[in-house]
Amino acid sequence: MRSCNDRAVSSPEHQTHSHAHAHGPAAPVSRHLRKVIAAVLIPFAAAVVVSLVVLWPGGAPGHKPSGVGFDQPTERATVVRVEQVNCADVHAEQPQQPTPPQGQPPTGGAAKGKDCQQATIKITSGKDAGRTFQTVVTPDATRHYTAGQDVVVAYSPKAPKDLQYSVTDVDRTFPMWVLAAIFAFAVVVVGRLRGVLALVALAASFGVLTLFILPAILQGSNPLVVAVVGGSAIMLIALYLCHGLTARTSVAVLGTLASLLLIGLLGSLFIGWALLTGNTDDTTALVHGLYPDIEIRGLLLASIIIGSLGVLDDVTVTQTAAVWELKEADPSAGWRKLYGAAMRIGRDHIASVVNTLVLAYAGAALPLLLLFSIAQSTVGTVASSEVVATEIVRTLVGSIGLVASVPMTTLLAALVVSADRRGQGAPGPGAGAGTPSGGEDATGGRSGQRGSQGRRRKR
Repeated sequence: MRSCNDRAVSSPEHQTHSHAHAHGPAAPVSRHLRKVIAAVLIPFAAAVVVSLVVLWPGGAPGHKPSGVGFDQPTERATVVRVEQVNCADVHAEQPQQPTPPQGQPPTGGAAKGKDCQQATIKITSGKDAGRTFQTVVTPDATRHYTAGQDVVVAYSPKAPKDLQYSVTDVDRTFPMWVLAAIFAFAVVVVGRLRGVLALVALAASFGVLTLFILPAILQGSNPLVVAVVGGSAIMLIALYLCHGLTARTSVAVLGTLASLLLIGLLGSLFIGWALLTGNTDDTTALVHGLYPDIEIRGLLLASIIIGSLGVLDDVTVTQTAAVWELKEADPSAGWRKLYGAAMRIGRDHIASVVNTLVLAYAGAALPLLLLFSIAQSTVGTVASSEVVATEIVRTLVGSIGLVASVPMTTLLAALVVSADRRGQGAPGPGAGAGTPSGGEDATGGRSGQRGSQGRRRKR
């Protein structure tokens, strides 16, 4: 597989110049070490492929929609007209609320004599396309409509005909596609070929998630097993596609795999020890109600593993690249020196990554934290509640795996580079001034050997 590096290598003279003045592709390790790494990763990759075939769900299982929440069928619609009407005339007037204390604004629904909005909605998709219905929006509603606005409507077949459709949300398809296009453009402009391959890897990851992980869980397969198999497939596709089929990438794969195993073990231990059920919101309860065979605890553990995978890739690739670059800068360095230098880089990486992960989870749970703050609950009460404890376990287990990935991956990379059978520090006969001593050209051949033998030695 071609590396994500987009520099072309055309001639021996160009290769020597590129090696001396630019950061070219990582020098490949010896054939012996490649065989050792392959002996570990090829059986692992084969096991992942076999597991994908065995567990492949063949699509999500069908079920009869319940008409509740997210399980309602939805269609697209458009607001064709908005009129101002008296709330009492459309029976949208709510009971009068108690008089609030002096200095506070009144609460409750539409006051007597207030104007409401009556929107006429036209369905534009599905079997009832062209049908219209009306909905009333009170003055205190959080969302108001304008003519021409696209919306999403839910269909309840058991309701009376006039009440079968109701507006559930606005249609955000266009702005989402625009934002995605801007993101893709920025990635390609800055990342060039590497950015293109990163987008392909992202699409492949979404494919594994939507075609394998989610349907397999809905079919009743063990969520933990599905997450491990699917996460491993995503890891192999993303890392090798974006960073090339090299020993350096293989070391990052091994470090990521070891960290995922640690996260799985710790997550399983503390989910059971803390007696977490995983059923902490209406969405989870609805999924469990529709598919009773789903193991909710396993679903929680699977979410921890998949959520940690993306950050793990970043950490392991960065640490492996650091070790390789340090070895290129000092070919005589032993594994201890390489490990110490790379760990100084890794400690800064740990601090930033852990802070990022914790803040990401805190931001997602911010409304929940606000509710506990309003209730003036103690820290102990908040932390021990299942909703918050679930997020704490999710955050800390993932962070432990991230922290552990740095020394594990760094040590593995340092051992692999230092165990190479190539000579270290001694320039080969006929080494040119533009080639580092003991180094390799961009294709992996020894520079000195190429100078004395008049040809490149393929590794």
